[in-house]
Amino acid sequence: MADLFVKLYDLPRMESNLKSSRHEGVHLRHAMAYEKHQVVNWVREHFSMGWASECDVAFSNRPISCHIATEDGAILGFACYDSISRGMFGPIGVIESARRQGIGRGLLLSSLYSMVAAGYAYAVIGGASSLEFYQRVVNVIEIPDSSPGIYIDRLVE
Repeated sequence: MADLFVKLYDLPRMESNLKSSRHEGVHLRHAMAYEKHQVVNWVREHFSMGWASECDVAFSNRPISCHIATEDGAILGFACYDSISRGMFGPIGVIESARRQGIGRGLLLSSLYSMVAAGYAYAVIGGASSLEFYQRVVNVIEIPDSSPGIYIDRLVE
């Protein structure tokens, strides 16, 4: 799983991508501080302890660097940036039942646009597990010799 490089000044238009979501009642937004435990626990339950830890760190940033997708008060997905390292995007996850509806695309773009607003010109997607997903949404460049990258000497869960 290599790292990917994204030019944030070359992102697709946000509006056209969000409208392509086939799920009308989905809301994409920054997570709120009072939702921290719900979001972090949801990430732990649906993904992993490691991702929950990164999500927890995103709640410490100002502004909070975690975005969530919700429908009728239920979390469908999340995305974080500036959690493992400054300028890095990830992790991102959408529950199985809500995949292939444009939610991951929306979470990725809303997070990357938040990075633009924070002054970043570039982002690194760390340890990208789905190169094809990222290639469909944004122009990415695979960073040579970047695996395991920043994830060297990981602790065993």
